[in-house]
Amino acid sequence: MSQDTRKIRPQELALIEHLLGLVGFTTEQYPVREDVVEYEDGKMGSISVGEDPNLYDGDLIQVEYVDSDGTPVLITLTKDSNNKLLDLDFWKVDFSKLITYPQPHQVSIRPLDAGV
Repeated sequence: MSQDTRKIRPQELALIEHLLGLVGFTTEQYPVREDVVEYEDGKMGSISVGEDPNLYDGDLIQVEYVDSDGTPVLITLTKDSNNKLLDLDFWKVDFSKLITYPQPHQVSIRPLDAGV
């Protein structure tokens, strides 16, 4: 990764492990990198856990979360064409800063073909 990296935070790892479990995978099947890159300086919480964002190959799971200000947030765990984790992507529907990072029990599964 050419951008500034940092160590993955425990709450990020916990969320990724939970999301993988929801779709029947483990971190043995999809190892989580220790070093991550934040998108948008961490504004919404999105991180890259892959090697090349140009290798996007699909979503593993999408969940919904309601931030502490009442704004819906869509969270998507993606994989690359090498079948490795790529991104933990957050999209707060009003594009504002994420206030409270979600705990695993606070997210609910969203069908991948659901509209916004």
